[in-house]
Amino acid sequence: VHLAESGGGLVQAGGSLRLSCAASGNVHSITAMSWYRQAPGKESELVAAINSDGGTYYSDSVKGRFTISRDTGNHMLYLQMNSLKPEDTAMYYCAELGGSWGQGTQVTVAS
Repeated sequence: VHLAESGGGLVQAGGSLRLSCAASGNVHSITAMSWYRQAPGKESELVAAINSDGGTYYSDSVKGRFTISRDTGNHMLYLQMNSLKPEDTAMYYCAELGGSWGQGTQVTVAS
């Protein structure tokens, strides 16, 4: 499975961004998908995940602000990020559960 993220950028605190992840290859093997992030000098953090039944998980740091969704028919994964904070600044990666990761997309939130 090949994953490609897009949608990152520079945004002011309080703003919004929508990240997208396009999956290709053996997409029918995909079950759960997730978004991770990694800030400089910090370990990667699981931000949100969604399973094949639509069940979701959010880290406490983003709960109520971020929404994960997927378009199974078009093999797309999304992360809607609202009320962004400077501490959300990181490289964001989409990942297949136990499988492939994308190259990442940078999100920078200015104070």
